[in-house]
Amino acid sequence: MRIISYNVNGIRAAIKKGLLDWLKNHQPDAICLQEIKLSETEVVEDHFKALGYHCYWYPAQKRGYSGVAILTKVKPKHVEYGMGIKEYDFEGRMIRADFDNFSLVCTYFPSGTSGDERQGIKMKFVEDFFVYIEKLSKTHPNLVLSGDVNICHQEIDIHNPKANAKSSGFLPEERAWVGRFLDSGYIDTFRFFNQSPHNYTWWSLRFGARAKNLGWRIDYHFASNSLQLHLKSAAIYPELHFSDHCPIELCLEFA
Repeated sequence: MRIISYNVNGIRAAIKKGLLDWLKNHQPDAICLQEIKLSETEVVEDHFKALGYHCYWYPAQKRGYSGVAILTKVKPKHVEYGMGIKEYDFEGRMIRADFDNFSLVCTYFPSGTSGDERQGIKMKFVEDFFVYIEKLSKTHPNLVLSGDVNICHQEIDIHNPKANAKSSGFLPEERAWVGRFLDSGYIDTFRFFNQSPHNYTWWSLRFGARAKNLGWRIDYHFASNSLQLHLKSAAIYPELHFSDHCPIELCLEFA
């Protein structure tokens, strides 16, 4: 099963830039989308149904903001909308689809770049997320957690670690949280296969950052340790410019 995760920074904008053509050619089995920025999802759903996807949308209550979705060719046994925490569910931050062999969680972590208040919300979110996933793993032990985490874990994951040491997204406490989360029983699947530098998933729209590959790796597929033998490949597609992020892929194989 090939899973794509992609912060599209507006689903309609990504469609206009060629997202559908790429999906038609690439044919992933499941797609996790973040920042769909669309409440009236029916205006785009037929495009994805035509490609063979069952569509599950979880937009934010605030129009034109945030929102996640799971699109899948394999119909899930169950879909869960939200975390059951009002402040995060209002912003459309999580959706889960349960399949026979694993559960797929699509999530969009808050950004803290707009100031101290949002940074505080971000840090509260990551702690609440940790507790939520710990509880979920008791009943759903095989988890794939896909999405925009808005944190670079290690120096290898950011183009200029020294200059960004005090930047939201690379703060010591954020990086420590990712390490603690992985230590609790999860795999950073891209790093499981690839330890090379200069692999990023987001680039600033300023200063020609993308052309110079001055990026950050803030999008992840995390997988439960129990799925390690089923991990077949992971990839990043920086050549695709439908958003300021790029798609990432995880391939799982089950007998």
